[in-house]
Amino acid sequence: MEHSGFQAKRLIQLALPVLIAQVTQTMMGFIDTVMAGSVSALDMAAVAIGMSLWLPAVLFVQGLLLAFTPVFAHLHGANNTKKIQPLAFQAMYIALVGSVGVILFLNASEYVFNQMQLDPQLVAVSVQYINGLIWGVPAFILYQVYRGCSEGISHTLPTMVIGFVGLAVNIPANYIFIYGHLGMPAMGGAGCGIATALVFWAMLIAMLIYMLLDNRFKEITPFKAFHKPNINTIIEMSKHGFPIAMALFFEVSLFAVIALLLAPLGANIVAGHQIALNFSSIVFMIPLSIGIAASIRVGYYLGQDKAHLSALVTKIALIISFSLAMITAITTIIFRHHIALLYNKNPEVVSLAGSLMLLAALYQLSDSIQVVAAGALRGYKDTKSALYITLISYWLIGMLLGFILARTDLIVPAMGAHGFWIGLIAGLTAAAVLFGFRLRYIQNNPLMAKMLEHD
Repeated sequence: MEHSGFQAKRLIQLALPVLIAQVTQTMMGFIDTVMAGSVSALDMAAVAIGMSLWLPAVLFVQGLLLAFTPVFAHLHGANNTKKIQPLAFQAMYIALVGSVGVILFLNASEYVFNQMQLDPQLVAVSVQYINGLIWGVPAFILYQVYRGCSEGISHTLPTMVIGFVGLAVNIPANYIFIYGHLGMPAMGGAGCGIATALVFWAMLIAMLIYMLLDNRFKEITPFKAFHKPNINTIIEMSKHGFPIAMALFFEVSLFAVIALLLAPLGANIVAGHQIALNFSSIVFMIPLSIGIAASIRVGYYLGQDKAHLSALVTKIALIISFSLAMITAITTIIFRHHIALLYNKNPEVVSLAGSLMLLAALYQLSDSIQVVAAGALRGYKDTKSALYITLISYWLIGMLLGFILARTDLIVPAMGAHGFWIGLIAGLTAAAVLFGFRLRYIQNNPLMAKMLEHD
C-alpha cells in the first residue's frame, strides 16, 4: 500500500476529477466570452473588463479558504472526521464575511472603471455585468467551503460532477439573458453576469444535495448540527489563509499589470500575448490539479503521523507533474501556430503568439514544479512561505526583469512582449527553486514539520 505505484495511482485518481472541474470552469469563461462577443466587440470587452475586477477580489477570499482543505485532510487521516463539521462552520463564517467584502468592492466598480478613463459605453455595460454577477458572490464563495470539505476527505468526484452542472446551466442561462428569450429582454454582455450568478447558485445547491445523499458526508454535512462562530478559530485559520490569499493576489495582479504595460505597444501585441497566456492557463490546470491532490495526500498522511509517506507523495507528484509538462511543452512547440490560429486569423497576431509559445513551453516546465511544491507545502500547513516566495519570485524577479527587457534598453534593445515572458520564466523558475528548498528543509527537519502541524 505504501509503494510508489499505489501513491501515483491515488494521486491521479484525486487529480483527474479536479482537472476536469477546472477545465469546465475555464470552458464557462470561454463560452461567456464567445457568446457575448457574438453580440458585439464592446459586449465581449465589457465581460473581460468586469472579470478583471471580479477575479482578484474573489480569489483573495478563496485563498483564505484554501487553508482549510489540508486541515480537513489532516483530520480525515487522523480519523477525526467528526471535527471537520464544526471547523467547516468557521470556514462558512469567513466565507460570508468575505462575500460582504467582495460585494462592497464590486459595488464601487463604476468609480474604479471611471478612474481608468474607459469609454463611457464600455463602463456602462461592464457595471451592468458586475451588478448581475454580484448576486452570485455568496454562492460561489460558500461553494468553495463545501468543495474544500469534499476534497479534504479525499473525495474529489463531486468537484467534477458539479463542474458539469455549472456548464449545463451556463449555456442556456447565457442564451436566455444575453439574447433575450423566455420573456427576458436581450441584455448582451450584461446578461452574462446574471447567467453566471445563476450558475454559482446551481453549483452550491448541487453540492449541498450531493452531501445530503452521499454517506461519505454523513458526519460533515452542514445540516447535521449548528455551530456558533468561534472567534479564536476564525482568527487562527485566517492567519493561515492570508498568505495564500496574498500569493494568489500577487499572481493575478502580475498578469493584469503586464497586460496594462503592453497596451501602449498596440492591439496586436496584446492579442498575441493574451493567446499565449490563455493557452498556458489551460495547460496550467494539469499541474494545478496535481498540486491540489498532493496537498490533500500530504495532509492525510501527516494526520496518520506518517511523514515518510507525505515525502513520498510529494516526490511522486513532482515527477508526474514535470513529466506531463515535458509532454505539453513539446506539444506546444510543435503545434504552436495551429493553436494560435484557433484564437485569431491575423497573420501578425498568429506570428507573435507562435513565437511567445516557444517561451510558454519553457514556462510550463517551471510552473509544473512550483505549483506542486506550493501545494505540498499547504499540506504541511506551511502557508507563510508562499507569501514571501511569491512576492520575491513574481514581482522582484519576474516583473522587474520583464519590465527591463520589455520596455527599456538597459540590457538589450526593448523586446516587447517577449521580454515579459522571459521575466515570467525567470520568476517561475525562482519560485520553483525556492519552494523546492523550503519543502526539502521541512521534510529534513521533523521538528519544523511538527511545529507547523501544531501551529
